[in-house]
Amino acid sequence: MAVQVIASSYTDGPALTAAAAASCVPTYFPTTLPAGYWQIGRIWRVTLTGRISVAVTTPGTLRWDVRLGGVVAADTLAVLGNIVAKTNVGFLLTGLLTCRAVGSGTSANIMNQWRLTTEASINTAVPTTGPGPGGANLPWNTAPVVGTGFNSQSALTLDIFFTQTVATGSMTVHQAIIEQLTP
Repeated sequence: MAVQVIASSYTDGPALTAAAAASCVPTYFPTTLPAGYWQIGRIWRVTLTGRISVAVTTPGTLRWDVRLGGVVAADTLAVLGNIVAKTNVGFLLTGLLTCRAVGSGTSANIMNQWRLTTEASINTAVPTTGPGPGGANLPWNTAPVVGTGFNSQSALTLDIFFTQTVATGSMTVHQAIIEQLTP
């Protein structure tokens, strides 16, 4: 089976600097999934690349999530920012999202696990001291769980959000793609 692209970008998303959740992909990226799209076992691969900055005194936390109809259906949870200032360093975020349940109301859900590679997260080696950032499995320091339930029987707008807890950093997505890996 061929991989199917659900959404992709060819330009940068907005430069996010506020301490608030906001869509991090270009305005043309969000797409509407038809009612009944989700089925048990359907798997997505989400890949984001870009640049990110954190301040030394107040790095705060970094968080990405996939929203379906406004519901946070998949979430990296909070990632601690590096306590060493980082300015416009690259990041690579990949995630596997697997539909575990379908239905109306809030009965549909997705298991999600992520991998983040960037100097902007805490305790990360810098390229000058070795092969570069090793990355971290997400969610950080907690067992993976399914995301918030959503109504898979309704048409749902798909979007990706970023949240930082302090307005001392910035993040811009340069490339984004969501691929469907299973029928």
